[in-house]
Amino acid sequence: MKKIIWIVVVVVVVLLVSGSCSAYNKMVKGEETVSTAWADVEAQYQRRADLIPNLVETVKGYAAHEQTTLTQVVEARTQALSFNLNVEDLTPEKLAEYQQAQQNVGSALGRLIAIAEQYPDLKANQNFLELQTQLEGTENRIAVARTRFNDATKQFNIQIRRFPANLIANLFGFDQKPYFAADEGAQSVPQVSF
Repeated sequence: MKKIIWIVVVVVVVLLVSGSCSAYNKMVKGEETVSTAWADVEAQYQRRADLIPNLVETVKGYAAHEQTTLTQVVEARTQALSFNLNVEDLTPEKLAEYQQAQQNVGSALGRLIAIAEQYPDLKANQNFLELQTQLEGTENRIAVARTRFNDATKQFNIQIRRFPANLIANLFGFDQKPYFAADEGAQSVPQVSF
């Protein structure tokens, strides 16, 4: 009888250890997926930052007296590049600061693109049109990367909150990751007037 109890205990312990290892490995995989998705977001923001100097130089040739806007674009880019946030430091507060810095770049770029409307030669310039197209594509890539990051974050957060995996997550220090949220004012419908 004691032999059967020991066999049952050993089998239960093996199953628990095996299940715990499997849950831990899934959490590690999930965390790496979040890290990869975050790196993709950063890569797209870097792509945008790399395009900005070319766009600014192209506009400078046509709109020299628009120096204030050009300076704002460069300053917003510099601020966004100086904000270094890695996946280990992701907190809702730091992510909000990062988003604000990136939103400032987007706003400055919007003002720069609006300047083009005042300069017909600039609007027709092939370099400007190509850069504008690349920036539009990059903005789309940023949106896709942010969505993929949120999807990976959701999967990871669900995984570490489920029972009994949450016990292992707490034991090994796996914490929930924050999501990207919509930019301030994004829920408001823009007013278009002619």
